[in-house]
Amino acid sequence: MRIALISDIHGNLISFEAVLDALEHESVDQIICLGDVATLGPQPRQVMERLIDLDIKIILGNHDTFLLKPELSQTYMNLDWFADTINWCAEQLLPSDFDFLRTFMPLAEVSLEDGSTLLCFHGSPKSNIDNILATTPPDELDEMLSGHKATIMACGHTHVQMLRQHKGQTIINVGSVGMPFEMMPFTGEPRILPWAEYAFLNWTGGVVNIELRRVPVDVAAIRKAAFASGMPRAADWVDNWIVPDME
Repeated sequence: MRIALISDIHGNLISFEAVLDALEHESVDQIICLGDVATLGPQPRQVMERLIDLDIKIILGNHDTFLLKPELSQTYMNLDWFADTINWCAEQLLPSDFDFLRTFMPLAEVSLEDGSTLLCFHGSPKSNIDNILATTPPDELDEMLSGHKATIMACGHTHVQMLRQHKGQTIINVGSVGMPFEMMPFTGEPRILPWAEYAFLNWTGGVVNIELRRVPVDVAAIRKAAFASGMPRAADWVDNWIVPDME
């Protein structure tokens, strides 16, 4: 079984298409999206349309929740630009898109072989705003995972790829398709890397192979899309991107 894992598209169709193009050249049994699909970036409606066409499992991320319950975004981050961007993204969506968002799942368990399982979530099994990092202390991780067990666990949310073993369970963070961060946690504004991230899980005869992948993206096209979109504070968003050959 070969499963492609994607997460945190954040309204960036250009990076999303780069990943989908890469997947077309692979043998993939299933694609699972781990949430945060249509906020912060310039193309929320186009991303939703592409996801609807794909007809894949999708986990409910915190940003997906913010589209359905905008008041929760202020609890998470009480900044004007954040609320303005969430509201703008919501205004781009159709009523059918909100119906689609309501089909997203908080958790998804996938059977592998010989009783092994893959558990998919956004932040942690308990909350889609939890951060599971390589540096998260084991006792804190125990609390986040309490009541849940799986051979492999896959998450997103932090925008930073990770592979970690915890008490015999393998934990993958697949990174971000649309806004991969240079580091997490960060101070000030996040630095966004010039590629799109995703992962593969290969399970054959009890042998597991996990691949953390990244593909280059056209940052100039992303910047152009942002300025053309009418999204709030587009200049601030594009300034966070690391431009190849300029660093």
